[in-house]
Amino acid sequence: MHATSASAPSTTERLLDVTEKFLADKGIRATTMIDVAQAAGVSRAWLYRIFPDKPTLVGAVLMRLIETSWAQARAELSTLANFEDRLVAGVQIGRRTYDDPGTLLMRLRTAEPEEFTACAGAGVRGLVPDLAAFWYPFVAAAADDGDIHPDTELAEASEWIARVMISFGSVPGHHLNPDDPAAVRRHVRRYVLPGLRQAPTPATPEETR
Repeated sequence: MHATSASAPSTTERLLDVTEKFLADKGIRATTMIDVAQAAGVSRAWLYRIFPDKPTLVGAVLMRLIETSWAQARAELSTLANFEDRLVAGVQIGRRTYDDPGTLLMRLRTAEPEEFTACAGAGVRGLVPDLAAFWYPFVAAAADDGDIHPDTELAEASEWIARVMISFGSVPGHHLNPDDPAAVRRHVRRYVLPGLRQAPTPATPEETR
């Protein structure tokens, strides 16, 4: 987010709260930047300093909704015994974020798919590093517990896991049903875990340039 002063974080949260209410009441198309600024008690100029356009603002709300679900997901994954179980559950949790018909995310995606995609694209710019940070403690625990190679480069592996999870959750395919836990577990065992259980390959001279 584009905080611009010491007061910006609270202002930003207020803008996101107002926007989320408008989205719930009116949807994406009917929500305007003018409405948000007036309801939040800020000038349009100040709103545009924090969020340069509507897709960025709505995208930030969508990301906040997703991040709220991450807090619940972190607690859920922490109860599982091993990294394999956490990866499989992570896919199901990610899918559930969008597929629960009662959630605002699902209602917006269903009612206004083009607008949702455009705004989610703006919000998703920070998704990979945020999701990598979410997975980092679980990757570190897996290395400590012997579920993956102890010399795994944790930050790099966490980002790779984040990208795998995004792919599972959002990119259709012909050979894997992400809503089938058994199929996901088989894929994790065949392709994801083997890569993390090998000793990391040293960087080549070309890669270090």
